[in-house]
Amino acid sequence: MSAGPGPSVVVLDYGSGNLRSAQRALARVGAQVTVTADLAAAAAADGLVVPGVGAYAACMAGIEALGAGPVIAERVAAGAPVLGICVGMQVLFSSGEEHGLVTKGLDLVPGVVSRLEAPRVPHMGWNTVAVPAGSALFDGVAAGTRFYFVHSYAARPAEGQGVVTVTEHGTPFVAAIERGALCATQFHPEKSGDAGATLLRNWIATL
Repeated sequence: MSAGPGPSVVVLDYGSGNLRSAQRALARVGAQVTVTADLAAAAAADGLVVPGVGAYAACMAGIEALGAGPVIAERVAAGAPVLGICVGMQVLFSSGEEHGLVTKGLDLVPGVVSRLEAPRVPHMGWNTVAVPAGSALFDGVAAGTRFYFVHSYAARPAEGQGVVTVTEHGTPFVAAIERGALCATQFHPEKSGDAGATLLRNWIATL
């Protein structure tokens, strides 16, 4: 399935921003990356990245307009790797609540995304994460390593989410999940320097 030396990765273009920095970061760690809205390509790639910035409802609307939800769900059911980033992680959860409005998510991971209860929102900048044993994503990442976050909403840790990496800003929240072939990060690995590159390299190695 791969063209050339590295595994094929599709960054799903459903109208959300920040696609090029993800594309460049993945290419740097050895993937053959395509940014596309083509659902056949998204289904066939070795790895699928679901990015996302901005509002939960807007991201879900973009995914629905493209008809990408079933493709993402089918990949997860088939054990084909998916990586969600930032709001691309949040939409994997059951629902998101913004300004009193609840939007149904892809419901692939149990939990609700809601506004961070913190003195300072958005949570913007570098923060450490608490990595559980058995994490493939964080293999080789030293304790105390910082990743780059920018968000006002987050999912709370809950049962059934898989291997959950937690961080704290006002309250504990999910920084990353690993659940079979489904992985996701609330932070931006593509903006997290060497630590982010290690994490993306680890994900590429699973493809």
